[in-house]
Amino acid sequence: MKALSIVGAVAGAIFRLVAAVAIVYVIYQGAGICYDYGYRIFNEPAVAIGEGRTVEVSITEEMSPLEIGELFESRGLVRDAKLFVLQYYLSEFREDVGPGTFELSTAMTAEEMMGAMVVEKEDEGEEETE
Repeated sequence: MKALSIVGAVAGAIFRLVAAVAIVYVIYQGAGICYDYGYRIFNEPAVAIGEGRTVEVSITEEMSPLEIGELFESRGLVRDAKLFVLQYYLSEFREDVGPGTFELSTAMTAEEMMGAMVVEKEDEGEEETE
């Protein structure tokens, strides 16, 4: 009986140790992934170095930031559509990006692309008189 309780205690200790190591490993890996993603939000380089290639994209009023990111990823303008969405929401251009057809380059960063997609908004209170 005493040997059985010793074996149970040792097995329980081993199980707790393995569980603790697994938890520490998952936290470590998760922190690394979060740090990498957070770093890339503000420092993601352009897809191409140098001149890159020019891509024409059309953005509609109904497109969400994720749809725009997926369009850009499919055209080779960004590496990660979800990262583009985070960059969009943290960008100073978020309120000014509008629909239209834009010439973007693979040598542009996401911030530069959003700057190129800024659409001048007409003042609703002002009327033009000729």
